Amino acid sequence: MIIAANLKTNLTRKQTSEYVDELEDFLNKNKISQEILVFPAPSSLNTHSGKVTIGTQNAYAAANGAFTGEIGQDHLDEFCVKTILIGHSERRHVLGETQEELVKKFNYYKEQGFKIVYCIGEPLEVREAGNETMMKYISAQYEGIDTDYKNLIIAYEPVWAIGTGLTPTLQEIETIHKELKKKSSAPLLYGGSVKITNANDVLALKSVDGILVGSAALNVKNFCSMCEYAQNIENKKIKENI
Repeated sequence: MIIAANLKTNLTRKQTSEYVDELEDFLNKNKISQEILVFPAPSSLNTHSGKVTIGTQNAYAAANGAFTGEIGQDHLDEFCVKTILIGHSERRHVLGETQEELVKKFNYYKEQGFKIVYCIGEPLEVREAGNETMMKYISAQYEGIDTDYKNLIIAYEPVWAIGTGLTPTLQEIETIHKELKKKSSAPLLYGGSVKITNANDVLALKSVDGILVGSAALNVKNFCSMCEYAQNIENKKIKENI
């Protein structure tokens, strides 16, 4: 499974370093073999070697240039970062990134061989309009994206559930994940108010390949527990198949 933490605009570089060190120590002591991704704030990026993979929450589709307020590939290369989050709902709905811009970014970092966690999801009004409308809305977010890219991870995050404490039912998550898996064979994560109290149940769903955790990941001990949940589920599956 893939367990990812999006730290958003939180934690200084020093705090992030302490966070990653504590997480790394936990993973090693508890023999966690799951894929663990952490996306710090851009100013908190640093070189890291270990079980934790450090990714960037955003970057411009260029090595460098006159793009005020952005970071480019040169900055990521300095810290050996080769993983990027693209299309997060806050980038789409708060900062106004268009599908055209996201495709340009996707294609640039695909050419550089980056692991891409590509986010999709719908706002509440679209979900309430019915399944057909919802799937049409989500399908549009796949336009221009190479769903066969070997380093692709897709994260489904219902926009209305992010940071609200609201989540779809487990059955709703399973149902939409089954539909989305028809569009790509890439690992499919669930994101949207994932927290310590529901992470284990979400991870246990057959069509869920991992989770993308936001604010609940800021507590490193809780995030460590989520990594352990995933390991326990995988261990149980292996034992049952022996």
